[in-house]
Amino acid sequence: MDVFAHGLWGGAAFAAINKKIKKPLSIRWAALFSVFPDVFAFAPVFAWMAFGLVSGSLSFSDMPHPDAVEPARQDTLFIFRVTAQLYQFSHSIVIFFIVFAVAHFLLRRPVWEMGAWLLHIFIDIPTHSYQFYPTPFLWPFSGVMVDGISWGVPWFMILNYTSLAVVYILLFRRNKKQRML
Repeated sequence: MDVFAHGLWGGAAFAAINKKIKKPLSIRWAALFSVFPDVFAFAPVFAWMAFGLVSGSLSFSDMPHPDAVEPARQDTLFIFRVTAQLYQFSHSIVIFFIVFAVAHFLLRRPVWEMGAWLLHIFIDIPTHSYQFYPTPFLWPFSGVMVDGISWGVPWFMILNYTSLAVVYILLFRRNKKQRML
């Protein structure tokens, strides 16, 4: 799924959770954790592209097509191989639980907002195909991945953002109704 939609789904999920619990969780932190896996994986390649465009060493016509960078092969540029490795790291349930446990240990409390990172992984599993960044959710123990629906196909984008609009309308109406009581 695209990074913007991940942020919206994470925010919506934690807004809904906050309605059910006594001590509210930070929706901002949840939204940040929901985009973290993609930002972590793709920030270096986007920085490289931006630097290339600004410095003039790269033009828009030089930008590689997604087919040329994924799946990462030895003949792809180093930055794309780094991105593929960071993607494996940030989209692994195993790594998520390790980081969650370390954060819990260091802060002496669970950081429940990190659950939005886990939500990101679960959303990505069925919304990525083998052709473009399938989700390595069991990395480094297994290379099992699901050949899902590509989130980039138009009908899915329309369905996804329509669903997000409905969810946010329902959350807004619920908040408005609760304020009136």
